[in-house]
Order: sequence, then C-alpha cells, then structure tokens
Amino acid sequence: MTYRVTVIPGDGIGPEVTKATTRAIDATGVKIQWEQHEAGLDAFKNQGSPLPQSTIDSIKDTKVALKGPTTTPVGSGHKSVNVALRQELDLYACIRPIKSLVGVPTRFNHVDIVIFRENTEGLYTGQEIAISNDLVLLLKISSEPACTRIARAAFEYAKKHGRKKVTAAHKANIIKLGDGLFLRCARKVAEEYPEIQYEEVIIDALCMHLVTKPERFDIIVLENLYGDIVSDLCAGLVGGLGVVPGSNIGQKAAIFEAVHGSAPDIAGKGIANPTALMQSGVMMLEYLGEMQAAAKLQDAIHSSLANKNICTVDLGGCSSSLNFTDAVIAAIQKG
Repeated sequence: MTYRVTVIPGDGIGPEVTKATTRAIDATGVKIQWEQHEAGLDAFKNQGSPLPQSTIDSIKDTKVALKGPTTTPVGSGHKSVNVALRQELDLYACIRPIKSLVGVPTRFNHVDIVIFRENTEGLYTGQEIAISNDLVLLLKISSEPACTRIARAAFEYAKKHGRKKVTAAHKANIIKLGDGLFLRCARKVAEEYPEIQYEEVIIDALCMHLVTKPERFDIIVLENLYGDIVSDLCAGLVGGLGVVPGSNIGQKAAIFEAVHGSAPDIAGKGIANPTALMQSGVMMLEYLGEMQAAAKLQDAIHSSLANKNICTVDLGGCSSSLNFTDAVIAAIQKG
C-alpha cells in the first residue's frame, strides 16, 4: 500500500529537518508518496499568502501532513500558520508526548507525560477588539462541544495506551465561567472511565509540581493557552523542543509537526537537530497503522541519541544533521 502525505518543509531549518525525516521514514520501508506544498514566509513571498489554498486543499485530500516549523511575525504581520491550519481543518487535539530519552542531558530521568491541548478555542481564536489606543479587549471562547471532545480524546488515549491518570489543569478559581465549563465537561467525561484516575490541578500549581516532581503526572488535558505554555515547559524537562514531537488531530485530517521554531540563525549550517520532527514521524506512522515501522524508527532514534558522537551540537555532541540522519537510517536498516 502506498500512502499519500502532504509535506510542508516550512521556514529556516524546516527544509533541512523535513528532508532528514522523510529520508528516515522512507528507510522504514513504508511506501509514501510525498506531495510537497508551501506554508510560511516563503509561501508569502512566492504566492502572496502564508497559507495558500492549494496547501489546505492538499491536506484535505491526503488527510495527513508532515510539517516543518514556520515563522510567525511577533506583534504584527500575518497570522500564525499553525493556528490557521488548526482552525481551518478543525484539528481540535494537539497531542505532545513528553518522555525522557537516553543520551539527552536533563535533570529528570523518569518523565513520561502526554499533553492534550484543546486547539480551536480559548484566546487563540484571535478575537481582539481595540476599545481605544490604550485599551484592548481579548475574548476567550469556551464551548461545551470543544471542552468535551478534548477531554474525551484524553481519556480514550489513556484507555488505549494503558495510562492510569488524567489531570485537568484550570484556573476556575478565577475564571469561573470559562474554566468552570471546561471542568464540568471533563468531570462528566471522567465518569465514563471509572478505571482511570481523574484529578484537577490549578494551572499555576501544576507548573510548580511539574518542575519539582514531574513523575506524578501521566496525561494532562488543558485548554488552548495553558496547553501551549505547559507543553513547552514540559519539553524543557526532557531536553528541549528539539527532541519533542507533536501532532494535531481532527476528525478528517492530522498534521504531524516539530514544535520548535524555525531557527533562522542556524539555517543552512547543517547543524539542525531533526529529532523532534523524526519523532513526529513516528507518531505519523502509528496514526497510519504502521506500528512495526514506527517502532523501527523510534528505536533507531533512541540508539542514535544514546551515542554522544552522533548527537548534534544542541545535545552536547559534534555531529551534523546529515550524519545524525545517516546514523538513524543505518540503525533502521540494521534492525
């Protein structure tokens, strides 16, 4: 069987880590027809839009995409491509596994957390109103359907993967209506899964516990802004954004992406770490049902990271992106 997958190289180091990842995935033996489309700064320069309709149409057609990092201007300029894709394709669940890796230097050794972030509402709807030059109003949107489906996604994942606990993070002590609705929906869903422990933790306390005893958490479900912040915090527990995968899942499409930025300062230098996108490739293969290939790629990444001579500079090694990729592919072929 041949799968059709939309591939978006992105900006900065995006094309480098994307090429490394597609090479590694191809080495597993899974047959994929990569259909390349633009998004980000290059798309804006070439087509007048950071997210061309042709790219959206391709993802709707293939239903699966592998995406490199794209650049989002700060304070002005075009809207985030990531946010636009999630809203356009209703990719309501951002799933980020955060797990300690052998060979990756960190203060923690037993982190194994999965973040479930609601992707379509909250403050990220971008509804801002300028009341005056000195006053801006932001609207935080919460709805029962969105809160319920992200909670259900977290519990279904726990059930499928043998996870023991789901933690709902919130600020309902202050944001009583919006976050209160989020909690009511999570509680209702939790009742359907009595075998899975459920708890609620205020978001600021959650952050404190994460950096003191992260092993107490299993699955964490959060609304949009909290999930964005906490997922990056958790990435810091296991070595940084350069090693953490991410996926955005909806009913009709899924995008697998590196959660780090485009790092234009090191673009073209051959030192970018492709681990994050490769691990997202593992998630993509699992999504396609290619479990054996996913395991091959994951094992190859792990064995390569365990060898300091093969690691890239950001992980304390001295290897190039190409050498690391070649090592991963060699491990796949050997295994």
